[in-house]
Amino acid sequence: MSAKEYKYLRQSSCYSINGVDDAEQFRIVVEALDIVHVSKEDQESVFAMLAAVLWLGNVSFTVIDNENHVEPVADEGLITVAKLIGCDIGELKLALSTRKMRVGNDTIVQNLTLSQATDTRDALAKSIYACLFEWLVEQINKSLAVGKRRTGRSISILDIYGFESFDRNSFEQFCINYANERLQQHFNRHLFKLEQEEYIQDGIDWAKVDFEDNKDCLNLFEKKPLGLLSLLDEESTFPNGTDLTFANKLKQHLNSNPCFRGERDKSFTVSHYAGEVIYDTTGFLEKNRDLLHLDSIELLSSCSCHLPQIFASNMLSQSNKPVVGPLYKAGGADSQKLSVATKFKGQLFQLMQRLESTTPHFIRCIKPNNFQSPGLYEQGLVLQQLRCCGVLEVVRISRSGFPTRMSHQKFARRYGFLLLESVASQDPLSVSVAILHQFNILPEMYQVGYTKLFFRAGQIGMLEDTRNRTLHGILRVQSCFRGHQARLCLKELRRGIVALQSFIRGEKIRKEYALVLQRHRAAVVIQRQIKSRVARQKLKNIKYSSIMIQSVIRGWLVRRCSGDICLLKSVESKGNDSDEVLVKASFLAELQRRVLKAEAALREKEEENDILHQRLQQYESRWSEYEQKMKSMEEVWQKQMRSLQSSLSIAKKSLAIDDSERNSDASVNASDEVEYSWDTGSNCKGQESNGVRPMSAGLSVISRLAEEFDQRSQVFGDDAKFLVEVKSGQVEASLNPDKELRRLKQMFEAWKKDYGSRLRETKVILNKLGSEEGAIDRVKKKWWGRRNSTRIN
Repeated sequence: MSAKEYKYLRQSSCYSINGVDDAEQFRIVVEALDIVHVSKEDQESVFAMLAAVLWLGNVSFTVIDNENHVEPVADEGLITVAKLIGCDIGELKLALSTRKMRVGNDTIVQNLTLSQATDTRDALAKSIYACLFEWLVEQINKSLAVGKRRTGRSISILDIYGFESFDRNSFEQFCINYANERLQQHFNRHLFKLEQEEYIQDGIDWAKVDFEDNKDCLNLFEKKPLGLLSLLDEESTFPNGTDLTFANKLKQHLNSNPCFRGERDKSFTVSHYAGEVIYDTTGFLEKNRDLLHLDSIELLSSCSCHLPQIFASNMLSQSNKPVVGPLYKAGGADSQKLSVATKFKGQLFQLMQRLESTTPHFIRCIKPNNFQSPGLYEQGLVLQQLRCCGVLEVVRISRSGFPTRMSHQKFARRYGFLLLESVASQDPLSVSVAILHQFNILPEMYQVGYTKLFFRAGQIGMLEDTRNRTLHGILRVQSCFRGHQARLCLKELRRGIVALQSFIRGEKIRKEYALVLQRHRAAVVIQRQIKSRVARQKLKNIKYSSIMIQSVIRGWLVRRCSGDICLLKSVESKGNDSDEVLVKASFLAELQRRVLKAEAALREKEEENDILHQRLQQYESRWSEYEQKMKSMEEVWQKQMRSLQSSLSIAKKSLAIDDSERNSDASVNASDEVEYSWDTGSNCKGQESNGVRPMSAGLSVISRLAEEFDQRSQVFGDDAKFLVEVKSGQVEASLNPDKELRRLKQMFEAWKKDYGSRLRETKVILNKLGSEEGAIDRVKKKWWGRRNSTRIN
């Protein structure tokens, strides 16, 4: 259905707004419901309730008797409403067309007239819409209360109605303008009264600014028992009260109030702070009465949808609360109810109590024109709004007042570190004054109160800039120092990590190497076993093949001999039986075929044997070459050994002859030792002793050389014999005999060279000793000649 088909929507005759996309707005609403965590099921229920409100407006009634009693028409509207809220159609018809009243212990069902049924239908739609609005607000507050539970703080936004003044102002504008009067007083109290009272209490030099107070207007609304709200509730309690009697009562009791002025017929004028507003009392009493009866609440509680059940429980809980204020009974109802104005007043006072417990900030919205057209500015309208809203007084106070204020302790604590001299021992007031003097703030730009400092607009900005620059410098120094510490810590940590990693990696590599080494050894063992097994198997196969070849050859030879014998026998008996000759001939052909096949196999084997024999001759020739080389090397070694042995034997003989001669000379010259020593003195003794000691040392060197020669000859001989055995295959070893033989030859050449050099050095030493002994012998001979000549004389 289109918007024109709904009664509640076509009353304004406005079905669309230029530049507004309804589908996009609906998508934004759904997205907002998702953001505040309203489930999809609840969203469907919300849209169902809105649709039910629209369809309720389309419910029509038909008169059933002469007393103008009606009942709802069971058309599409009634059926759709029952389906949307989840109730029975019959119960919905009874709730809209009848009313239950309790008289004593009896219950009376009263049929409703057309006007009463229409009011009941509209009251049900309003209650569903109002309860739906409250439920959505509750869900949004639950979603937003998460941050408040964590921090204990919250930000609330209040969008006030704004003053309304139309050509015809009814009960709705009456309530809205009353709420604006109360909110305006709160605005005045915070921006005018409390501001100036704080200046006066703190003792600063201040000229009081006058402003327009709306206390008289609020008294006109709230005064008891002769206030607008009190008189409205009183008139609503009378069954015979009408809008005209209510207007006359207002004129009778309130004409003396300066904010009230009675008009003709049913109208009256109230002087609000925003201007005068003329109200028409038509419909005031009906709108002030709560027309939702208990039957409608019970209908909502019996619905299958959960939202109507929640609405009914909320309304029942509110009706069971203690009733404060004027009470009335509507048509003999069994419960006492609050009027709409009283409920509105109570909710407004709760709002004001919450506002008083918070720190308010105000945003004033100015309407540029009454035509809702862009680019059109009506100066008179804007000026009137600025004057009525108190914006002009606020600007005057802001210009002459001190918007920035701070206690002495907070100011000293916040800016005290900016002082050039230390004033830590001074009181906060002295510190604050010193700060003001240091930064050359003019006296007319601030005021010093008993507990606070008051600054004009823009003065605290210079201090904040200096403070921010200083703190920024401090933070830079701290960041550099902390960065240095962090880098040092990081370097130490990195060194530790590197050392730990090196230890761990070393241990890991060692374990891996040990595992690889173990696997390598195991692989070597396995390879050795497999190779030996393969070699043995190959040897067995060769042996088996040789035996088979021998058996085939021997069998062939035997079969050939036996074939010749059989052939001779067949020739002798040829004439006896011709059939037997044919059999022998076929048998002979088979034998010949087998012989040819055996000969071919034999030739193949002979060729293989020839190849193997050639390889064996090659191996034997190589082996003979190796043996000749080894024999030649052994002969060379033996010749060298014999030459070394002969050299050693000659050296030993010469040393033995020299030793025997020294012994004989010592025995012969024993008797003449005293005379010899007398003539030659200690020099001869020293020479003799020196001669004997080198000779003993030479003998020990020669003996060591001989022992080394024997040992080395034995070692080289054993190594050469071992290599010969490995080469011939007598001994198994995992080495290359040719390579080892070359290495052994190199070692022998090096040792021979070293041994020859040492032997030559030993011969030189022995020759030197021999020359010294010859000199001694010549001295002795010379001495014997002198002695003999002395004896002869």
